[in-house]
Amino acid sequence: MSSVNCFASYYIALCALFAAPSIVRAADSADCRVGTYRLADGAVVDVAPDDDDTLRWTQFDGTTGVLHPGADGVWKSTQGWTDRADGITVRFSACPRGQMIFGDVSARRVALDVKEATFKSRDTVLAGRLVMPRGAKQVPIVVLLHGSEQSSALTDSSLQTYFLQHLLPAEGVGAFVYDKRGTGSSGGHYTQDYSLLAEDAVAALGEARQLAGARLARIGYQGGSQGGWVAPLAANRTSVDFVIVCFGLAVNVIDEDQEAVELQMREKGYPPEVIAKALEVASAAETVFENDFKSGFPKLDEMRSRYGSAPWYKDVQGDYAFFVLQQHSDAELRALAPKFAWHTPFHYDPMLALRADKVPQLWVLGGEDYQAPSAETSRRIKSLIRDGLPFTLAYYPAGEHGMTLFESSADGQRVSTRYAPGYIRMIRDFARDGKLHGSYGDAKLTPITATGGARR
Repeated sequence: MSSVNCFASYYIALCALFAAPSIVRAADSADCRVGTYRLADGAVVDVAPDDDDTLRWTQFDGTTGVLHPGADGVWKSTQGWTDRADGITVRFSACPRGQMIFGDVSARRVALDVKEATFKSRDTVLAGRLVMPRGAKQVPIVVLLHGSEQSSALTDSSLQTYFLQHLLPAEGVGAFVYDKRGTGSSGGHYTQDYSLLAEDAVAALGEARQLAGARLARIGYQGGSQGGWVAPLAANRTSVDFVIVCFGLAVNVIDEDQEAVELQMREKGYPPEVIAKALEVASAAETVFENDFKSGFPKLDEMRSRYGSAPWYKDVQGDYAFFVLQQHSDAELRALAPKFAWHTPFHYDPMLALRADKVPQLWVLGGEDYQAPSAETSRRIKSLIRDGLPFTLAYYPAGEHGMTLFESSADGQRVSTRYAPGYIRMIRDFARDGKLHGSYGDAKLTPITATGGARR
């Protein structure tokens, strides 16, 4: 998560299509060190595969780092996604024992009940997994909807769905995770058709209900990024107890990109008149994208001719406009059309589904989110709260996409350091109780009141 987080609706898909080949992860699910541990002081930490021969640890409190193997079986940690040592060392026991020393605190692997599953949505077979706390007690269950990534939610440890499927059950909340159609072990073709993805989410929730049986207490969705468009739609098509949206949007895909350009250019110090030109350039790029690279080129060529040599032009990024702007010719863009046949509803209005939802919803947004800018979405969620709908808004001023915090280098590049304090606990509490309790780091809460409307 250096510079830009790959979570947003188009950016992650572009990363997947055009990035360098993925680094093979040396540690996989068969690695006996991988798992969720409870420390002697009660804290919970998940250990997951990471790139090369490293492991990533993530604590329930949001701290995270990368473990690098060293001499004499000692693993040394670097903070977040930085290269800076954080002073934490880890020693693992022999495999069958399932123990480790995290820092100077002993820890034991948490035993969880895991059920692998396949289920159908329309004519497509999807692969999923239910992870539950050990025992027979009734528990709430969260159906995890990941964003627009094309990698496996079941196995890719870089996705939040990976560590949430372990950390939540270790804290008494079950989790059902599945590979979207066209990804991982699921069949079908990758799509960004929110209505179809909502159908799949309904099928996933039905499978989770069946697998949980008598242990089910309450059930709902948690969706990050693009999942924030899908979860409310799915909630209108089935019976759920809650919806949690993290770094999602209550605006459409075109507005998302426009807001991203405005935020990025403003933070780089450009004046309003330059930002207005940048938005005009982005609009031309967005038109080409939404028309499947088949039309809109005259306006794009005009923008390139008029502004291409301007010093600010290179800084027009957005969520996906940058991809069109960095291509060298119209012919090259036209050739990309088959790769982006994703059926994205660029002008989908999420407010229709949000106004129709009657179940409690928690929206968790970050003030420094470049990929899903939160200003207008925050205003819209607050308007729904004022109208008496059962929504709660949690706003982390320094949170970026993925709800991570970051530090900036001298050249302005971002490097993520950890997840926002209280963020994961917030998901657990809302899934378990349908409401929040007390404070969650520096999150600014706008909850509902007993009589409706926002509490000031």
